Amino acid sequence: MDPDTCLATFEAHRSLLFSVAYRMLGSRTDAEDMLQETFLRWQQAADSDIRDPRAFLVTVITRLCINQLQSARSKREEYVGQWLPEPLVESTESPINMAGIDGSLSMAFLVLLERLTPVQRAVFLLREVFDYEYQEIADMLNLTEGNCRQILKRAKEHVAIDRPRFDVSREQQQRLLQQFLQTASQGDMQGLIALLSEEVVLYTDGGGKATAVPNPIFGAEKVARFFTAGREKLLPRDIVRRYAEINGQPGVIAYQNGTVFGVLTLDISAGKIGNIYIVRNPEKLTFMPNLLSASC
Repeated sequence: MDPDTCLATFEAHRSLLFSVAYRMLGSRTDAEDMLQETFLRWQQAADSDIRDPRAFLVTVITRLCINQLQSARSKREEYVGQWLPEPLVESTESPINMAGIDGSLSMAFLVLLERLTPVQRAVFLLREVFDYEYQEIADMLNLTEGNCRQILKRAKEHVAIDRPRFDVSREQQQRLLQQFLQTASQGDMQGLIALLSEEVVLYTDGGGKATAVPNPIFGAEKVARFFTAGREKLLPRDIVRRYAEINGQPGVIAYQNGTVFGVLTLDISAGKIGNIYIVRNPEKLTFMPNLLSASC
C-alpha cells in the first residue's frame, strides 16, 4: 500500500478511532496519543494482507487503550482529589462528531465507566455503544465469545443502577443551566434547592494544581450552600462565562483574565439537576477554545 493510500485509509477511520479511545480513556490528550501509536502500527502493517482495515485499526487502538488504562491505574489511585474526564468541547476542529450522541460522551457516563476494569470497559463500549457483535469483540480482544458475554454481563451489573438517563431535551438542559447560573449568582439558596435533585452530587477536579473540593458534596442543601456561601473559591466574581457544547451537553467555560479558568457541566434527569461537574485541572483544559473564539 502506497503512503498516500495508507494515510487516506487511516484518516477515513480517524473519527471512529478517536471515539473509541476517548471513551476508553476519558482524556483527549491520551486519545490523541493512542491515535498516533495506532497510525504507526498501521504503517508497519499496511504492506501485509489486511482484509478489513477498519477492524484492524479498532483492534489496535482498543488494545492500546486497555494497556494504557492498566498502566494508569496506579496514577489514578494517587490522583489528588476527585478525578474527572478531560472535557471535550464541540467545535469545527473537534475530532469527533458529537451531534445526536446517545449520552455515552457525558461526564456522568464516563465517570461511571471508572468502575469497570479495562477489559470490561472495552467489551461494554464495543458492544453497547459501537454495536459490535460478540464474535467481533472476541476477535479484537483475543477472547472467546462466551467470555465476552460474561464480561458484558458483569460490566452491566456494575453500572446498571446508576447509569444516567437522558430524558430531557437540549432546550430544557440549556434552560436549567441558565437558571442555575443566574440563581447561583444571586445567592438564592432556596431557588437553588428548587432546581436540584435531593440526591445531587457536586464533583470538582483540580488535580492538585488548582483549587477544588477534595471530596464530592452530596445533597441539595449542601450543594446549594456551597454555591451561595463558598462558590468564590471555585468561581470568583471576575470570571467571564461562555456557553459551549461540552461532552454532548450544554455547559459553561469560565475565563479569568482571558485564560481558561474552569469548565462546568450538569446532568439533568426528571427535570432536576442531578450532578454538577467542575474541571479546574489546567492539564485537562489545554484544548479549550480561547475567549475570543468561544461561543457567547
